[in-house]
Amino acid sequence: MKMRFGEKVYKIALAGGMTCPNRDGTLDTRGCIFCSGNGSGDFAAPLSTSVTQQINKGIAGLTARKHTGQKFIAYFQSFTNTYAPVSYLAPLYEEALSHPAVVMLSIATRPDCLPDEVLDLLERCNEKKPVMVELGLQSIHKKTADYIRRGYPTDVYDTAVESLKSKGLEVVTHVIAGLPFETKEDFLRTVYHVGQSGCDGIKLQLLHVLKGTDLARDYEAGIFQTLTKEEYLNWICEAISIMPEHMVIHRLTGDGPGELLLSPEWSRKKRDVLNSLHRKLKEEHIWQGCRRYRSFE
Repeated sequence: MKMRFGEKVYKIALAGGMTCPNRDGTLDTRGCIFCSGNGSGDFAAPLSTSVTQQINKGIAGLTARKHTGQKFIAYFQSFTNTYAPVSYLAPLYEEALSHPAVVMLSIATRPDCLPDEVLDLLERCNEKKPVMVELGLQSIHKKTADYIRRGYPTDVYDTAVESLKSKGLEVVTHVIAGLPFETKEDFLRTVYHVGQSGCDGIKLQLLHVLKGTDLARDYEAGIFQTLTKEEYLNWICEAISIMPEHMVIHRLTGDGPGELLLSPEWSRKKRDVLNSLHRKLKEEHIWQGCRRYRSFE
């Protein structure tokens, strides 16, 4: 972002008032098993305010906590942000794009919620300011997808990436490390698949167990365990080593809302996790250039 826009750029998390096919009864009514009541938008501004008000409030909050520049990404984060008619989506996107401090639009969505008319809308928006679409894949494995109630097969993700790239849009994929019953090998196969998909970036997310979710129920019943800090560091280092050189890493870890987090407790210290990860990457010389230590072909 510094190379592109001349300074550090911050994301402002927004709520667009949409729901999800996993919640409105189209596929299910319970949502994905790990998803909180805010639809993974726990850090977004309240929906009761307009897009412009949300952006202004986000900028004010960032400025109060840290020194920032004058450029921001409007990030529609809560729920599925292409899951509505174009007549609803277009005014939201346009309002965000028209804000003078916004230099890019980022839209979190599901790969199965990108009909042609929405793709065309995103293409038009991209002609005004860059548009980045973030896809929630989490895992390529059917057993995991069924357990987390994702609601679509992996080939739908592959098609979505191809369609978005054909429109000239940037694509970022979310994957989760430590999903129940998955091994490190399972996780690495997902990362490798994403690397070969043609998308531009990846978000590596630690599995968080949040209160009030169905995942929390299974965790408290002892059905699975979350990763230790050491396991997570090892998994992420190996994941980075098999990524293609062009791929931008948008996230190396994440933090769940403190009041909702059940596990892992060590993830509350995000700065410590990142520092430990950076030390390990340096020790293993991974930052000196991505290296493929194996092939999953």
